[in-house]
Amino acid sequence: MSTTSNPSKRDGSNADAAVAKPSRRTFLKGSAATTAGLVVGFHVPFFNKQAMAQGIAAAPISPEVNAWVVVQPNDKVIIRIARSEMGQGTLTGLAQMVAEELECDWEKVSTEYPTPGQNLARQRVWGDFSTGGSRGIRGSQDNVRKGGATARMMLVQAAADEWKVPVAECSASKSVITHGPSKRTTTYGKVANAAAKLTPPTDVKFKDPKDWTLIGKRLARLDTVEKTTGKQIYGMDLKLPGMLNAAVKDAPVFGSKVKSVDDTAVLKRPGVKKVLRVGDTAVAVVADTWWRAKTALDALKIEWEDGPNAKASSASFAEVLKAGLDAKDAVVGHSVGDARAAIAASARKIEAVYSYPHQNHVCMETMNATVKWTPDKCEVWVPTQNGEAALAATAEAAGLPPAKCEVYKIHLGGGFGRRGATDFIRQAVAIAKQMPGTPVKMIWSREEDMAQGRFHPVTQCKMVAGLDDKGEITGLSMRISGQSILAYVAPQNIRDGRDPVMFQGLNAPGPEASIGYTFPTFLVDHAMRNPHVPAGFWRGVNLNQNAIYLESFLDEIAHATNQDPLALRRKLMSKHPKHLAVLNAVAEKVGYDKPAPAGVFRGLAQTMGFGSYVAACAEVSVSKEGVLKIHRIVAATDCGNAVNPQQIEAQVEGSFVYGLGAALYQECTVKDGRIEQTNFADYPSLKLAEMPKVETVILASGGFWGGVGEPTIAVAAPAVLNAIFAATGKRIRDLPLKNHSLKT
Repeated sequence: MSTTSNPSKRDGSNADAAVAKPSRRTFLKGSAATTAGLVVGFHVPFFNKQAMAQGIAAAPISPEVNAWVVVQPNDKVIIRIARSEMGQGTLTGLAQMVAEELECDWEKVSTEYPTPGQNLARQRVWGDFSTGGSRGIRGSQDNVRKGGATARMMLVQAAADEWKVPVAECSASKSVITHGPSKRTTTYGKVANAAAKLTPPTDVKFKDPKDWTLIGKRLARLDTVEKTTGKQIYGMDLKLPGMLNAAVKDAPVFGSKVKSVDDTAVLKRPGVKKVLRVGDTAVAVVADTWWRAKTALDALKIEWEDGPNAKASSASFAEVLKAGLDAKDAVVGHSVGDARAAIAASARKIEAVYSYPHQNHVCMETMNATVKWTPDKCEVWVPTQNGEAALAATAEAAGLPPAKCEVYKIHLGGGFGRRGATDFIRQAVAIAKQMPGTPVKMIWSREEDMAQGRFHPVTQCKMVAGLDDKGEITGLSMRISGQSILAYVAPQNIRDGRDPVMFQGLNAPGPEASIGYTFPTFLVDHAMRNPHVPAGFWRGVNLNQNAIYLESFLDEIAHATNQDPLALRRKLMSKHPKHLAVLNAVAEKVGYDKPAPAGVFRGLAQTMGFGSYVAACAEVSVSKEGVLKIHRIVAATDCGNAVNPQQIEAQVEGSFVYGLGAALYQECTVKDGRIEQTNFADYPSLKLAEMPKVETVILASGGFWGGVGEPTIAVAAPAVLNAIFAATGKRIRDLPLKNHSLKT
């Protein structure tokens, strides 16, 4: 398989030597097909690379058994990964899990993506292709381990059959099978053909965690070398024979349409092939290079019919959300007792209103897709977080049945939830459909990417606590007023007006996004208020603002009642041992029982989301001039089973880069119905010099599989905000921090 078609294959193939007409079948098969071997992969034969490069079918080389593992005669192992790699390390982590059960030589492991078309054709043998919600590992661990274990059992059985000995006398380690009594050995590659002919076992048992040799180890990532050498192919790098390039501009006001286009001058420009309408709302220029397409698009005279949203603004949104804080049409997410009555009867009441802005994903690689459409077939090469959704969107936009479409996944230059959407894929297909038989690569400019995001939802939250005469909490209520992601991306999942995603980190005790405190009475409800700016899943999703609201307000209560913030939390967490364990781990690591360095102040936060328990303590200083320095963040994570501690540490650090950049600088504002921010100049990210020292504590209590990429992002901002209050006495209740003066 060429690198162009399969960027995770490490075979030195030339990215420009793309397959002329890769079929769904041949695309998936080429990389492992140079010689015979076991394929724990498909029920259709492999084809060799030469035939694939010529776009023709060749004689089958070897049979295939099931979905996950390819073993070549030279003992190289190719592991198929259905989830998407976007820098988070899922590819390596899942490969570790397969290799653990396979008992193969890790030094000979490489990976490749299957396609969603093959998954559909084979009754979804790989299961879910979606990579989001920190589900890459936890959502696949059972399937991939079973795939590895099944392959191992078949390989060992094949060796035992060849030696005519009981299989119980044989064992495997690092791709070598040994017959205990005779000490005879063979390798996986030598018995691969025989193993491929066996019936897969039905009784498959996993290794005991105490026997793991790869899971839990700090193994180097499989994709690092190609990324550092520049060999890795991303969507924007892709080249296909005869390919043209497209730049596109959609209506800057969501809900508006194209009124007219004057392309007279643009069509005379060198390299420009066509100016196209894309639906009712967008215009594209197709040219021989993307830059020519983009500059021609910039020169195009487009008149927009702005529609009803042209007067909308962030200020008008804020008024709508404010009204929702006291509205009667709220839906309950979680309640214990009668919180309103308890608060009304309390000796003292504390109240605060918080808010959280729209934010863009700002993936380093902007949205792009390459599409080849004919009346009989539509193929898409795209960095996507959801291969199956991409296939469905392709089929719908192409006007073809899914069986006549295919999506070839490419490594993502950042995802953060944005590439789980399919709007840009539909757009690329609509463009290519007007250029039949010609591959067209569509790339969004950074400005288009900023204007056409699927944004972090905007919300406000009213927090109210009732206290008795001793300062103890009698009731706590949270009214969230704001945007529902599901209302935009999956309205069918809203039941009786309730969006369950709104309540992340606030749910009743359980395995997913549960609250870590017990209050005598408690109420959290949601008044749904949806502006015209579309919402989407943004790394950490609603756990981000919910953790800010709850953790900052608990800090307010602690200071208002002269309690230590850690002591108050511990008192409320006695029935939540895993939440408490990560908080205690942070306190111990940071040395909370000892004074912070002179001029340095601490802030705490904890939450539970995406199946994992997390906590953080931030150490900050604020100069008299109001300059904030975040010196250090200690973070603890309990994700149950820790597949690769090195990757967990990297994800914690990366989540803080993302979360702190958002907290300090990033907000998308709306004026005249359109997003005002256009590029990194007015939507900056955290700089290297601003990055604090991060110390990660991995508890890994075992017994469950939690997510890693998203949970810790939610504790970065509240920990820093609480530390800022300790340093300055200023309570920041709306972000980003750039809008506030910390000068004392």
